[in-house]
Amino acid sequence: MGYLLVRVFRRQDVRTLGSGNIGATNVMRAGGKGLGVATFVLDAAKGAAAVLLGAYVFAPLLPAWPQRNVEALAALCAVLGHVFSVWLGFKGGRGVATGFGVFLVAAPLAALAAITVFALVTAATRYVSLGSILGAASFPAFAWLTVRGERPAFFISVQVAVALLIIIKHHPNIRRLLTGSEHRIGAAKTA
Repeated sequence: MGYLLVRVFRRQDVRTLGSGNIGATNVMRAGGKGLGVATFVLDAAKGAAAVLLGAYVFAPLLPAWPQRNVEALAALCAVLGHVFSVWLGFKGGRGVATGFGVFLVAAPLAALAAITVFALVTAATRYVSLGSILGAASFPAFAWLTVRGERPAFFISVQVAVALLIIIKHHPNIRRLLTGSEHRIGAAKTA
């Protein structure tokens, strides 16, 4: 969504601005806070819609498969589609907002706990990337603790896979965090 919002409202390609990422953080830096928030909300809604569609449309078509597995498959497809967008040459965002959206439907308490970790870490350190990494890393544990009822192996595996994918997609940020060159929220931009 970030690509479209910046293209429509700023008449620019967000991939040529800032980090070149299409996610909410780069959109906020390149296009303003309003577009950044809109990107996060729309990417999360896209993920949530995919899981809801999977649960209510495709689950009845696969009666032998647990509904949570259908939700997990939809979640995985939504995040992979965002991270490796076919519309943008298989380059997309880091999957944080879309991941939050898919798991807000599939494991709501865990998603809320993970975004709380994100918010606390980001507020304490002013590193969005560190908040995103630790929020993603914490999600599978929160899901294990909060999801009630059936927890099929595929459902759990997708949670771990999506968290790992989000962390792996942050590899440039991890490198900058380790070298002390990562951008902080509110820090002056370097020339």
